[in-house]
Amino acid sequence: MKEILMQTYTIVLPILMGYIVWILKNQKKDRDSNSKGTMLLLRVQLIEYHDKYMALGNIPSYAYENFVEMYEAYHELGGNGMITKMYKEIQELHLATKKGE
Repeated sequence: MKEILMQTYTIVLPILMGYIVWILKNQKKDRDSNSKGTMLLLRVQLIEYHDKYMALGNIPSYAYENFVEMYEAYHELGGNGMITKMYKEIQELHLATKKGE
């Protein structure tokens, strides 16, 4: 009886472990896809905010806070590049708006 259990374990265990590894890889792929999608949506919104408020020449505090929070989330997801430049421009706009108040 002991031999049968050992043979069963040696056959079933690698199959079970392979299945678990396959599930984990698929979950990682899904998480990566969700992160990429979220990052792209944030990029679109950040660009829209930037274009709108740079054209207006000022940015309200609530919009500035939203922009900063979206930028931080975008950056944590691995985004950078042109959005960082836009972030700096929005910061300067916000500071200039505060001086004019």
